Amino acid sequence: MKRNHIALALCGLTATTPTYATNGINLIGYGAESTLMGGADTAVARDTSALNTNPAGLAQVKGKLFDAYGSMLRTTDLAHQDSRNDQHADNRYVFLAGGGYAQQLENSPCTVGIGFFSQGGAGAVFKHINTPFGSNDEMSSLFAIAKVTPGLGCQVTDKLSIGGSISLVYASIEQKFFYHTPPAGSFAGFENKGAYAVRLGFKIGTQYKLNDQWTLGASYTEKTELPMTGGTAKFNFGTNGIAKYDKLSIKGFALPREVAIGTAFKANPDLLLSAKINWINWADAINDVTTTWQDTANTSAPASIVSINQQDWHNQIVYALGAAYTYDQKTTLYAGYNYGKNPVPKNNSSALLAATLEQHITVGFARQLDETWKITSGIEFLLPKKVTYDSELFGKNSEVRNEGFFLHLMLSKQW
Repeated sequence: MKRNHIALALCGLTATTPTYATNGINLIGYGAESTLMGGADTAVARDTSALNTNPAGLAQVKGKLFDAYGSMLRTTDLAHQDSRNDQHADNRYVFLAGGGYAQQLENSPCTVGIGFFSQGGAGAVFKHINTPFGSNDEMSSLFAIAKVTPGLGCQVTDKLSIGGSISLVYASIEQKFFYHTPPAGSFAGFENKGAYAVRLGFKIGTQYKLNDQWTLGASYTEKTELPMTGGTAKFNFGTNGIAKYDKLSIKGFALPREVAIGTAFKANPDLLLSAKINWINWADAINDVTTTWQDTANTSAPASIVSINQQDWHNQIVYALGAAYTYDQKTTLYAGYNYGKNPVPKNNSSALLAATLEQHITVGFARQLDETWKITSGIEFLLPKKVTYDSELFGKNSEVRNEGFFLHLMLSKQW
């Protein structure tokens, strides 16, 4: 078998990113308030999600604060269409969770915290695609990124706070591409399992209160490489048998360098408005993705296979607007809007990458249950996005669509 038996299979597959993410492979926000204000959190961050948005916001936490949140995604039109197919992905629901704890240090202007964050995840699973080879088979890719993030925020002066956090980042991926389809010409199906990465990343931030109405915020996030190794794979070579490769690596993915600036305006005692502009350096984070398969006992199969998949993502500027309105002493209402142009070049789209969403609208509320407990909940609408592209595998005018909504819920205790 020659190495080019793999090439055609890879035309329709990349190590996929979360299909629901507006900001590339990032969610628009972390924690309920951040998300329900459309991700316009840089100048507002004031709960444990500040560890992953702007660590300087930790300085606003006085006493002790615990947050636990969960999110459920329902895709309503995550679909692949070509001349043979018009199918919705089988993974219609995705569940995410996170939370954190922060505590002000005694006799200190500093607050420390630690949080767990689902940075991104899900992917697409199509269990019954009509293949170009006359079969009906599965193509899927599940990619997940999570963080454990300790950090510190300090009130340096009455107006200025600074902060920083370090993240232990975990990423994993599993893929399946027409594995049960007999080889045809230069095609062989495969299955990848268990590849993962563990790396460190960091974020720094500041907030500056100009006066009682205006607050400015800024944050910087360093790039985190995510070379996933330690996996195994199997190729279906038909009459030459199944070849198991004991060493699988997928390299070329990273969490990008980011620079965010934001402002918050207290229009009156009841109304808080916020805005954020976030530059995301995808061009340096996702360029060429190299997949390597090595170490097989099948002498009829190549000893090693290397595939380089060109991605060439564009840098992205994300715009976010948010509002928080104090309805009464116990109730706060939220609304937000988030826009980021799809960073994936049209020619590099694929069925599993799905149409990266560009617009989100959020609405929600927070309700004080008693002196210490609060519940925050809302909906995030993922507005429809469609990409039409020419595929070497699926033909011209192939199409991917994405649409859905999130339900968000957070329970907080401050004492």
